[in-house]
Amino acid sequence: MGVSKSFRYGLFHEEYKKQPGSVWIMKPIGKAQGKGIFLFNKLSQISEWRKDHKWKADSPQAETYIVQRYIENPYLIGGKKFDLRIYVMVTSYNPLTVYLYRSGFGRFSNERFSMRKDEIQNNFIHLTNVAIQKTNPEYQAGTGCKWSLRSLKLYLMSKHGPDAVNESFYEIQQMIIRSLLSVQKVIINDKHSFEVYGYDALIDEDLKPWLIEVNASPSLTADTPADYQLKFGMLDDAMTLLDLEHKLTGKEDQV
Repeated sequence: MGVSKSFRYGLFHEEYKKQPGSVWIMKPIGKAQGKGIFLFNKLSQISEWRKDHKWKADSPQAETYIVQRYIENPYLIGGKKFDLRIYVMVTSYNPLTVYLYRSGFGRFSNERFSMRKDEIQNNFIHLTNVAIQKTNPEYQAGTGCKWSLRSLKLYLMSKHGPDAVNESFYEIQQMIIRSLLSVQKVIINDKHSFEVYGYDALIDEDLKPWLIEVNASPSLTADTPADYQLKFGMLDDAMTLLDLEHKLTGKEDQV
């Protein structure tokens, strides 16, 4: 299990000097759907970006960015990068009570993966966000840009066997739990609230999982009937677990 190293800009500058030429990814904290994200491997590539008012702390329009070390060896299927979207519901932080929805999905890039220097800023290669990929002329919803989590696991098992794949997905579960425990003491615990998170994880060529980011209020937009079925099912199960009408007795079977 791994967590992609993240830094605020000032700390990143010192870290970059240790491995000049390495590839990094810049992300605005307060945006979604891949907006504002870009890759770079030279400090000169962000010099113009740094002149923009949005990153300056004294600007009323300032945005907070983080910098992450880019995972350069992702697992590829058909030569293309993918990541996993996993839905998690937290109903309490004290005690920590977490539910993992089993029917997540994988999001694929439209173009074959490459770490060539002239491809670093090609978002159709490196960013799997659907909002970005659907702007590619080759994008066709429902034709392989998304796989169900079950289909992905079966594919990986056919290549590497069930033990290795189950271990990888077990590590993803542990990664989710540890991330929630890390913020347990700073989250206000309110028994009248809950939160659904969208976890984004990546598996590298060694089947090692990496936590990429955690999204509050993940998108529930459905592009295909299968997407609608998955997200509707997730919300339906969430409402059942919350038992807002107090219909559950506590004796129900788990499935």
